[in-house]
Amino acid sequence: MGTAPSLEGRIFAGVSNDPAGDVGSDTRFEYHEEPDGVVWARYAGGTVRLGHLVGRRDGDGLDFRYSHVTTSGTTANGHCRSRIVVSDDGPLELHEEWEWESQPGSGTSLVREIAVVDG
Repeated sequence: MGTAPSLEGRIFAGVSNDPAGDVGSDTRFEYHEEPDGVVWARYAGGTVRLGHLVGRRDGDGLDFRYSHVTTSGTTANGHCRSRIVVSDDGPLELHEEWEWESQPGSGTSLVREIAVVDG
C-alpha cells in the first residue's frame, strides 16, 4: 500500500472524540502540507473558537502540537499523533491519539475529509 495523498487544501470534520476533548462534529480543520513534510491547519467550530496545529508528516503518520481558544475563552494545548487512512468509501480519515499538555487528559479521535479546497 502506498503513502496517502497530500493533505494540502483538504477540509476535515470531527466524527468521534473522547469526552475529554474539545473537538466535535461542528469542528472544521483546513490542512496544509509542504513538500518537506511540514503540516499545519487552522480549525474552529463547536466549542473551539480558533485553533492551530503544526507539526510534521512521515509517510502516513503525523506528529503535531495543537493550541486553541474555546468559546468560553479558555486556552488549551496538547500533542497528537495521527495516522492517515484512505477509507473504503474514498475520503481520507485521520485516526488520532492525543494528550493535553495544558491540563490532565488524553484520548482518541477520528476526523474525516469533507471537502477539498481549490487552489
